[in-house]
Amino acid sequence: MDWQTLWFWLLGVLLAGYAILDGFDLGVAMLHFVGRDDKERRLILNSVGPLWDGNEVWLVTFGGALFAAFPEAYATAFSGFYLAFMLLLYCLIFRAISIEFRGKVKSANWRRIWDVGFCVSSSLAALLFGVAIGAAMTGVPLSQRGVFVGNFFHQISPYALTVGAMTMALLAMHGANYLYLKTEGELQARFKPWRWRTFFVFLALFLVVSVWTLATIDRATQNLKEYPWGWVVVVLNVLAIFNLPRGLYHKKPITAFVSSSCMIAAFVFLFGFTLWPNLVTSNPNPEHSLTIYNSSSSIGTLKLMTLVAVIGAPFILSYTAIMYWTFRGKVELDEHSY
Repeated sequence: MDWQTLWFWLLGVLLAGYAILDGFDLGVAMLHFVGRDDKERRLILNSVGPLWDGNEVWLVTFGGALFAAFPEAYATAFSGFYLAFMLLLYCLIFRAISIEFRGKVKSANWRRIWDVGFCVSSSLAALLFGVAIGAAMTGVPLSQRGVFVGNFFHQISPYALTVGAMTMALLAMHGANYLYLKTEGELQARFKPWRWRTFFVFLALFLVVSVWTLATIDRATQNLKEYPWGWVVVVLNVLAIFNLPRGLYHKKPITAFVSSSCMIAAFVFLFGFTLWPNLVTSNPNPEHSLTIYNSSSSIGTLKLMTLVAVIGAPFILSYTAIMYWTFRGKVELDEHSY
């Protein structure tokens, strides 16, 4: 394995970690209004209150690693997709503000405003993540120098929007499974049907996206033909999809949550596997694509990044493990809660 390939897959690990961890708190926000009164909505909010900012460390690390390892791809993505990224950034900022500001004033109208902000900004962020994945799958117009030459509407297509809707359903399902683990009593019982509803919506959209992808994107299966071992992940993903309703039916919430986590990890892997060796695919001129080789930093930089990663990764993993261990168990309200 060369250094460019190593960092391509390390970026995939960072993206999968972010998608699993921040995925459930985006899903929690989408289901915020399942709570019927202020106490129930505070319980929902506080189920992710101590965790959401730590989860986003994975996204920040992913962005920094992409910039250092593949600067040309970073430049094309962040300049060409400027409007979409700014919209996503505003969503993530407004979501954080909603969490912090909601409890500052004891007014029903004040709290309702931030409840709406929390739910809408998180839903839009999930949609934008999915649309970005859809646009990356179909490709965008690039010049010979790998510069984006389209406009905002080249990034939006019926296919990309459908992938965005599937991503929303997937994260809502992930969030419903998480909330079922973190709540109890009447509120927990209310999330039981939501786990089934979000699963069936996700399953329907997953089937549509799968058929659409195979029918319209020629290179979707190209790497599977060249590297047949990739089918192992496809099979594991299908098993995770079937294992989730099995966990729900047999009242095994941890099994259901682990299954939705595995599904997200498998989707991230298959997304990267389909793109490889491209980072930004050019459409309609595939020869203009930015690959891990024509957009990477020097080998010396990649070696130095690997050394930094070997030293820094244990700190991130330890911090994440300590954080989740500290706030384990059912969510409760106290004087320090949001």
